[in-house]
Order: sequence, then structure tokens, then C-alpha cells
Amino acid sequence: MPLVSFLLFVFVTSFTPGPNNIMAMLFANKYGFKRTLKFCFGVGAGFFVIMILSSYFNLLLKNFIPKIELIMTILAALYMLYLASKIIKSKNNEKDDDGDKNNRFLSGMLLQFINPKGILYGITAVSTFIIPYYTSNTSLLFFSLFLAFIGFLSTMSWSMFGSLFQRFLTKYSRQFNIIMALLLVYSAISILVG
Repeated sequence: MPLVSFLLFVFVTSFTPGPNNIMAMLFANKYGFKRTLKFCFGVGAGFFVIMILSSYFNLLLKNFIPKIELIMTILAALYMLYLASKIIKSKNNEKDDDGDKNNRFLSGMLLQFINPKGILYGITAVSTFIIPYYTSNTSLLFFSLFLAFIGFLSTMSWSMFGSLFQRFLTKYSRQFNIIMALLLVYSAISILVG
């Protein structure tokens, strides 16, 4: 497994702005860190379910269609390049008033099933970095827990540092986006070359 590329992909995809992180940041700004933790735990739980489903979906594809591995790797690299272009082009316009009714465990968990970034992240991470090297139930469970934990950490970080990140991203959003996009490009190239 190309460990550096895997960890860069996980870090960049988990910690860059997305529905989970933006909502956690906004909830923490509005309701405080402690009241936002239940949303973060919900995100982690939902993300774990998505990772397990992604793991077995990808394993099923690999077992029944072994030749799909190259196609999945190319699609994963293209998706990473697409994400990099979206990050470069993104603007800091995430202000939204979702209300306290959405700042709950169940809302955080259910968000994962309609979160295209999370679903594509799961499919890409598993098909590119995990399934080619690990296929046992134990390893799939371990990686699903690991990825869900990283997802939880990212939403918790965004909520904990909500106001700080919001000011930082407003002031340095262009530089931050360029660095994150370049890290994704590096990850995409390394999985194609490696």
C-alpha cells in the first residue's frame, strides 16, 4: 500500500470543507462545541456505515470482476484530480442557517447517506488503497473504523476550531485551497505511477 499517498488522500479529503465540516463549524459557532459533539458522533457513526458498505461493495466488484481494478484506479485518480480542481475553484461562501434541529446525532448520521463527497471518498479510498492490498474481514473492519475515526476527528476539529478556521479560511482561503489541491494531485499521480 502506498502509505503516504493513502494518508495524504485521507487527510485532504477529510479535513477540507465539505458538508460535514461546514455544518460542524457553523453549529459550533452558533451553539457551542459541547452541543455540536452529538452531531460529530453522528457523522462518525454514519461514516463508519458508509465505509463498511464501500469496503464490501469494492470487494464484491474485485472478486467478480478482477479486471475492474485498473479502471477503478484510473477513475479514483480522475476523481482526485476533479476534487483538486473543485478545491482550487471554491469560494468561502458557506454561511447557512440550518437551525438547532439539524445539530443532532441522527442528522449527522443520515447526512452521510446523501453526502456525495463522503460516499465517493469511501469508494475511492477503499478501491484504490485498501482492497488491492487487504481483503480480510478484519482488515476491512479496521480500515472502516480508521476512516470513520478520521472523519469524526475532522468534523470535531472543524467544530472545535470553528470560529478560528472560519477566520483563517476567509483570510487565507486561496492559499489553503491551493495546498490541499496540490496534495490531491500528488496522491492521484502516485496511485497511477505506483
